[in-house]
Amino acid sequence: MTQDEPRPVRRSLRRFVLGVFLVGLLVVGGTSFRVWQVARGDDRTPADVVLVLGAAQYAGTPSKVLEARLRHAKELYDEGVAPYIVTTGGNQPGDTYTEATAGVRWLTGQGVPEDHVIAVGEGNDTLGSIEAAAEKIHEHGWKSVVIVSDPWHSLRARTMASDAGLDAWTSPTHSGPIVQTRETQIRYILYETAALLYYRATNAPAENFGVPGNVGADK
Repeated sequence: MTQDEPRPVRRSLRRFVLGVFLVGLLVVGGTSFRVWQVARGDDRTPADVVLVLGAAQYAGTPSKVLEARLRHAKELYDEGVAPYIVTTGGNQPGDTYTEATAGVRWLTGQGVPEDHVIAVGEGNDTLGSIEAAAEKIHEHGWKSVVIVSDPWHSLRARTMASDAGLDAWTSPTHSGPIVQTRETQIRYILYETAALLYYRATNAPAENFGVPGNVGADK
């Protein structure tokens, strides 16, 4: 700006910049609050299926993060929340098992009948896994799902599931490494806030867009 630029113009520019900053702050703060708020919920309304989002597995054995999700899904199944469980998640190069098949192995090993568990082993990010699962769910004539993931992941997962044409609500697990310490919780809330805003702006997966801490990983 030049010195002879009218003061009203400079004043208007400052107000505009301040307004943009405040709006951005409200959007980020409001999103963080919603991530936290949904994370605290536990909606066990009956659904067609329990949808378990994948996480790391090792030679067919679920990681601690994935096992916590599977254990919670079995609890919902045992309570009669849904008669079927859909497991999701692909694999990494060289893996014999997908996250989805590792989930099925664990659930059937815990007494869930094989014909009540469906593996959808496609997708290496939340969006890809949910879209593949939604296609399979719709093929069976189902529509409603209760999503099981980590608390901070719940709002983004629910948003993506709704965009994929599912009636979705969440019952997150409250055990496992991701929910044990306050530092970890804050890190994942910040991650999920950025990831959800990124998804809403681009309709693209956000797991690898540069924010530390992959929710799907066993950290």
